[in-house]
Amino acid sequence: MKADPIVSEERLARFLARTGTASRRHAEELIREGRVTLNGKAVLDPGTNVDPKRDAVKVDGKRVKPSAPVYLLLNKPRNVLCTMEDPRRRPCVGDLLLNVKGKPYPVGRLDFDAEGLLVCTNDGELANRIIHPRYHVRKVYHVKVKGVPDKKVIDRLRSGVVLDGKKTATAGVSFLKRGERNSWLRMTLYEGRNRQVKRMLELFRYQVLKLRRVALGPLALEGLPPGAYRKLRPDEVEKLQAAVAQAAVRGVDKRKRRL
Repeated sequence: MKADPIVSEERLARFLARTGTASRRHAEELIREGRVTLNGKAVLDPGTNVDPKRDAVKVDGKRVKPSAPVYLLLNKPRNVLCTMEDPRRRPCVGDLLLNVKGKPYPVGRLDFDAEGLLVCTNDGELANRIIHPRYHVRKVYHVKVKGVPDKKVIDRLRSGVVLDGKKTATAGVSFLKRGERNSWLRMTLYEGRNRQVKRMLELFRYQVLKLRRVALGPLALEGLPPGAYRKLRPDEVEKLQAAVAQAAVRGVDKRKRRL
C-alpha cells in the first residue's frame, strides 16, 4: 500500500532564511518590498509556498538556490528554544548551529525546559515527513515525574487519553525507576501533539520534573553530551527515510480502519 504523497513545499520566508539569504524577519521584509520573485513574478506574501526543487526564486534579480542537504543529530540542552533566532535574545538552537554550513534547522519541537534528541536538517521534504500530523514516527521519552503512578494510570496512558476533545493514540509506557517520591517513565509516542507528554500526565495530576527525548525513529541519543551535535551517517539517513515512509503507511492504514 502506498502512503499519501508528501508535498515538499515550504514557506517562502523560511526558504530564504534556510538558504542564508536573510533572517526570517528580514526575508519577510524583502518579500513585502517586492524584491522577491517566484517563477518570474513578484510575490508580496511571506506565507507563499515554494517548492525548492521546481520553483525559481530570485532576490533583486539573483537566483537563490538551496544548499546541499545537511543532516544533524543534536542533543538539545534544557532552557534552549527550538528556534534559529529569538528577538528576546534567549538561548536557541541557532546559537548551537551558528557555524554549520547549509543552514539546517530543527525539525519539530521540544519545550524550552525539555532536552534531548533533535534532528536538524535543510531537507524540507524529510522535515515535512517527520512532523506531518497525519504520520506516526516513533518518539521515545524518559520522563521524571513527581510521585509514582499506579497501574490504573499507566494503563490509561497506554490506551490513550482525551486531549482537546480527541483521544491520543496508544502509547508505550513503562517504569525505568521507582523511588519513594519520584519516578522515571519510558514513554513511546507515535504522535506529535503540543506538549503531549506533559499534558497526558497532568490529566492525572502528575507533574513532569524532567523530560528527555532519547530516540526518534531509528535514531538514538547515545554518547552525545548536551549542546553537542554530529552529522548523521549516510546509512542513518537512509534508515530514517525508510522509517518515516513506513510510519506514513501505518498512518494511512489507521485512518482507513476508522472509516
